[in-house]
Amino acid sequence: MTTVLIAGGAGYIGSTVASACLDAGIDPVILDNLSRGRREFTRGRIFYEGDISDGALIDRIFSEHPEISAVVHCAALIVVPESVADPIGYYDANVGKSLAFVGHLHRNRCDRVIFSSSASIYQAEDGSAVSEDSPLAPQSPYARTKAHCEEMFADISVAGPRVLSLRYFNPVGADPELRTGLQLKRPSHALGVLIRAHQEGRPFPITGTGYPTRDGTGIRDYVHVWDLAAAHVAAIQRFDSILTEKKRSIAINLGTGSGTTVRELCAANNNVVTTPLRTVDAEPRPGDVAGGYTKSDRAAELLGWTPKLSLEDGIRSALDWIPVRDALLTD
Repeated sequence: MTTVLIAGGAGYIGSTVASACLDAGIDPVILDNLSRGRREFTRGRIFYEGDISDGALIDRIFSEHPEISAVVHCAALIVVPESVADPIGYYDANVGKSLAFVGHLHRNRCDRVIFSSSASIYQAEDGSAVSEDSPLAPQSPYARTKAHCEEMFADISVAGPRVLSLRYFNPVGADPELRTGLQLKRPSHALGVLIRAHQEGRPFPITGTGYPTRDGTGIRDYVHVWDLAAAHVAAIQRFDSILTEKKRSIAINLGTGSGTTVRELCAANNNVVTTPLRTVDAEPRPGDVAGGYTKSDRAAELLGWTPKLSLEDGIRSALDWIPVRDALLTD
């Protein structure tokens, strides 16, 4: 059986990747400092509590599990407004500790790293699609930490571990078996705000209706978290066919190829719930842009990956997860 180390494996993305690995016959070893992850998401899994920058701990993990053949690096702080308020903390957690981590991996002769990156590093502001060759223009300290990590890993890969970076925008939904999901009870992303507004009987504000998109509202790329997890599994399975001694780093987009406007998001929600969501048009917020979405031709070619689950599937599983989350997560 293949064994992988999943850093940040007690978080939303990492825990879902761990579930997908188990289903695919891949044995996950979880490393998480639980600053944002949940201990509940590690139950029944090999788990080490600690930081990715702790060299002694990384050495211990590889000593106790020499069969580890690859690392999935999902450990990061990810809240954009928080990154603006605390850029030092974000650069330390996301860049500084990632540099230490890859050094520890190299010392332990780990040559395969799959980095959970972000499509927020693109200049995606005019409602159009972006490919891996599109201009980069990260707009927040969080996004810039992801861009810096990719550049750093590309340099390191020449004489260190090979790195495959997966770029995506907005994960939605939960593990279809509801083993894990979004741990936040009041998420700040659009779907979370929409679901909360609907549950509380409030209208959902559509901020901006004059953008250059197909219906005038902002566009984003919502990808089911289980599809993202499947892409990580494919990256593990196909790693050596994608990256070689000569080609040591690459970035791959994960997206729908078409994106979803705010009005389409509301319509998808109404396809799932029994009582329609009320909406109200509003002015754009300061800093709002039309947005964008990703082309995923490279993912189809190299990973054999295309999204299988719909936005409605994501909304449905997000709603199904809420009572499970409230029962499982007590604080």
